[in-house]
Amino acid sequence: MESATPLKLVEVRGKKTKANSELEGVIRETAWLWRKAHLSYDQSRYVVERVRRLLALEPPPARRRVVERLSREEVERLLEAAYRLHPRKPVYGLMLKTLFYTGVRVSEFVFLRAQDVHLDGEAPHLYVHKAKKDSVRYVPILPALAQELRVHLAGRTRGYLFESNRHERYSPRAIQKLIRRAAQEAGIEKRVYPHLLRHSVAQILLDRGMPLEQLQKFLGHRDLKTTQIYAESSLEQVGESYRRVFRGD
Repeated sequence: MESATPLKLVEVRGKKTKANSELEGVIRETAWLWRKAHLSYDQSRYVVERVRRLLALEPPPARRRVVERLSREEVERLLEAAYRLHPRKPVYGLMLKTLFYTGVRVSEFVFLRAQDVHLDGEAPHLYVHKAKKDSVRYVPILPALAQELRVHLAGRTRGYLFESNRHERYSPRAIQKLIRRAAQEAGIEKRVYPHLLRHSVAQILLDRGMPLEQLQKFLGHRDLKTTQIYAESSLEQVGESYRRVFRGD
């Protein structure tokens, strides 16, 4: 019998189990039989399907993916706490508010520049120039947030949107620490991290009726399937649609 290339055993909590060792033996014997029969790729797939049918094996039930999120009330508490951290320096609260309401990734947020924020006109927005996979996009800004950013910039048109005392950009790690401190101040016990704010605004927008295709553009997802996860975990929207149907709206 030809020697088969040993496969790495599956580990459960760092330990190789007896079941895994037995499985390795089955793999070696199967590989020997298939090699002896000179099975092609398609023939091997056919064998697998036939064996599953003979053994009456059923696939495990698909588990519904649920996206972690903060409730609207928790978001408000978090932002209020961020403003309280340094009452004389409200920039920390503004940073978290901008991160939440724009839904940008923290890796995108830290590279935002003053010239990327367009605050004039009826549709204020920001330009995300350091988006994932070298893409770019525009994100709308609420008028109230636009006014706070206008005050924060005080006419400045160059440099990073949010700068440290050394006029350098904040690191993702620094934003993470700021969010953690604000969460502690707000008394939020669940783990709060930058991407959780992105999850939260996406879920809130979907719950309030934003079409999935528009949410995809807002978040900068290339594939609608990535955005679909929010629809799968949105019970509030399903409930509201159900009630709207029976109210005759």
